[in-house]
Amino acid sequence: MTQKPNSADLPESSDLSTTPKRDTAPVKRLRRSDIRRAERALRGPRPKVRPLRAAGTMAAVLALLAGVAIPAYAATQAGTEQVTAHEVAEADAQTLKVDDAATASSLSAGDYSATTMAEIEEKKAAAEAAERAKQLAAMASTASVYTGAALPDKPTEGVVFPLPAGSYSVGRGLGDSGYHQGQDLLAGTGTPIFAIADGVVSSTACCGAYGNVVFVNHNVGGNAVETRSAHMSSIAVAPGQAVTAGQVIGYVGSTGRSTAPHLHIEIRVNGGLVSPIAWLP
Repeated sequence: MTQKPNSADLPESSDLSTTPKRDTAPVKRLRRSDIRRAERALRGPRPKVRPLRAAGTMAAVLALLAGVAIPAYAATQAGTEQVTAHEVAEADAQTLKVDDAATASSLSAGDYSATTMAEIEEKKAAAEAAERAKQLAAMASTASVYTGAALPDKPTEGVVFPLPAGSYSVGRGLGDSGYHQGQDLLAGTGTPIFAIADGVVSSTACCGAYGNVVFVNHNVGGNAVETRSAHMSSIAVAPGQAVTAGQVIGYVGSTGRSTAPHLHIEIRVNGGLVSPIAWLP
């Protein structure tokens, strides 16, 4: 039977090894932050370089300060007497002195004159008509009036009534109200008005007291006869035109100084006024 050797009889391991035993230090675990810190230490410090933007900003600020400071400095060195714009204005100010007796003029819409050609022509025509009416009124005021036995003979032929029969009624006559120069015949607007006899239209007018009016010169039985037919709504003849007895010269209206449609007719025989109702056939 084989006998196992006793451990006491075996040589120790140190006696068996041929390599000398070396002392080793314990392994230290490195953290990631320690590694980054070591890397930064190896790279060394970063150079501190200012960006170009900062330099440009500084230059702009310096230029702005110089632009403000230099004129201000020059102004303080110009002298002790400084004149402001307000002082100059006060020295050169103009003044207006109005007399106490002067009064302000008042203007109204009627003070303005016409500005267009149409308005100018209209005002001119109105002024001419007013002047013509004034002349006619002056002539009427100085005309003689035939009355009674002095009335010229009533024509027997060649003369007609100025309105159609049955179309009118008689209104105011010659001398009524102390100034009426003719005969009013009330008729509807548009009723035709006739020339009482052959003759020539001497003139026509508009817009005065007569309104639309026609003047006709006749020769009746050797007498010079003038008729004036006024307040027409429209005129059918022209100055210089020859007319015959019974020819339409216009139409009844209410133009001029009138309150209702009617014919105002005046008849002058040899320059004197006669009553149309008494003289006409």
